[in-house]
Amino acid sequence: MNDKPYRSRVVVEGPEHAGNRAHLKCVGLLEDELARPFIGVVNTFNEMNPGHIHLRSVAQAVKEGVIREGGVPFEFNTTAICDGITQGNVGMCSVLPSRDVIVDSIELTVEAQQLDGMVIIATCDKIVPAAMMAAGRLNIPCVIVPGGPMLPGKYRGQELAIHQIREASAQITAGGMSESELKEMEEAICPSAGGCSMLGTANTMSCLVEALGLTVPGAATTHAVYSRKLREAKLSGITVVKQVKEGIRPRDIIKENSFKNMLRVNMAIGGSTNTCLHIPAIAAEFGYRITPEDFETASRTTPHLVNVKPSGKYSMLQFDEAGGVPAVIRTLGEKFLDMTAMTVNGIPIGDYPVHSHSEYSDVITTPDHPLHKQGSIAILKGNLAPEGAVCKQSAVCDQMRVHTGPARIFDSQEEAIEAMQHNLIKKGDVVVIRYEGPKGGPGMREMHAAMTTLVGLGLSDSTALITDGRFSGATRGPCVGHISPEAAVGGPIGLLKDGDVIHIDINSREISVDISDEELARRRAEWKPKPTQGHGKYLTRYSNLVGSVWEGAQLAVDFDRIDKK
Repeated sequence: MNDKPYRSRVVVEGPEHAGNRAHLKCVGLLEDELARPFIGVVNTFNEMNPGHIHLRSVAQAVKEGVIREGGVPFEFNTTAICDGITQGNVGMCSVLPSRDVIVDSIELTVEAQQLDGMVIIATCDKIVPAAMMAAGRLNIPCVIVPGGPMLPGKYRGQELAIHQIREASAQITAGGMSESELKEMEEAICPSAGGCSMLGTANTMSCLVEALGLTVPGAATTHAVYSRKLREAKLSGITVVKQVKEGIRPRDIIKENSFKNMLRVNMAIGGSTNTCLHIPAIAAEFGYRITPEDFETASRTTPHLVNVKPSGKYSMLQFDEAGGVPAVIRTLGEKFLDMTAMTVNGIPIGDYPVHSHSEYSDVITTPDHPLHKQGSIAILKGNLAPEGAVCKQSAVCDQMRVHTGPARIFDSQEEAIEAMQHNLIKKGDVVVIRYEGPKGGPGMREMHAAMTTLVGLGLSDSTALITDGRFSGATRGPCVGHISPEAAVGGPIGLLKDGDVIHIDINSREISVDISDEELARRRAEWKPKPTQGHGKYLTRYSNLVGSVWEGAQLAVDFDRIDKK
């Protein structure tokens, strides 16, 4: 065999590679299959993650598509942590760092075995961004298959998403719900496999894969239990083999206009603040740089249109029935998007077919009558966050868009929750949770447990929460995260004291503390790093290597090699 036109020829061609061919025949390949495209099927199946528990059947459908188009599929796995199970405990330290492990593991396998193309199947918060990062880094033909949302839970006639039970659990402390009622909700709120039924980080990132052009049309909102998901998976397998035969790679498709579209769709759907971590990291793997100013520009010029939890009233089921991402793209149109941006399907996003059969007219609103005139995310700066901070402004009530109050300082989420549960937080306070950033956490935990406690105690219309950590995509209320520089590197948030007066002005995009530059300098001179706790070898390594949150919390990235375009 000396005429294989694909890169895997280095594995199988020539007498010197007879041993390689023997190994491949050992796993079942026939002689003629050695000449076909070798396709990696990256399956993130996981028995402890509801968003990934169903992916065996999805992977099988992908492989059927690969075989149908004349390729040879090789399935392999990588890790897939469930954010929901790690909420409010030390396990959350490992979640964001797992994103880089996933990308690295895909790279190592694909490069070691010189695969010609890959289909990556992913559902949840860090796994979907990792899939996009891998596509850009490896730049071999690639299609991503989102695992799909779960069906919405139903409790006493209402459709619910997972964030609502976390808020409800805090009501037990306040006497607003009984334990038996909470148990009833617990049994009903997650009725099927799939990503949580809201525009949290998981479904936000799946929607953005589609907006970027790396999926087949409509795949982001096709629910995990739908047979349509298997057809999309099979089509993805067919598509990647066609790409290999035609020599089409992700960087041939994904350009600057693709990322601009991605940012705008993010704002229009009410996307998670965690996109501020992931989009810069994804862009860097494609050779671009996304800054806080890029998010802010997109937010100020893009209306929020999608009326889905946690910033709206509907579930992902209604969003899918209203047409999903293709309908959002069609609604935004040329005024907001470059409709000529290409996709893995060989068509521009403007040609995505729209299938809408919703009984509700307000799931996707219009630019003339939006839910909010601006996008979901606001970037705040000031002497408390010189590099930037982020809040999900679409989920903040009007009376809390501007807030001034005294700081209540906590060096971990657990300390803050304990104070809330003992009624030590008063209306008007600003709860400050620090040393939870990428280095200080380490791993930048979500402060979702603290925020849901605040909401459950009825304080979200009077009390703010700020942190150098991050928030769940399900978070709502007056919370500001990603404050940078973080406390662990001597950022201003690490210099605060109880009683310092903090100003938050979402309208003016400002966050500041009412102390002078001279006082900040004096405190900085006296500041000493907080001793780190033992977190194991990987998290220690991560803490030493991770960069700024506004560079995507990436590991030791050389940004001189990345153009800002």
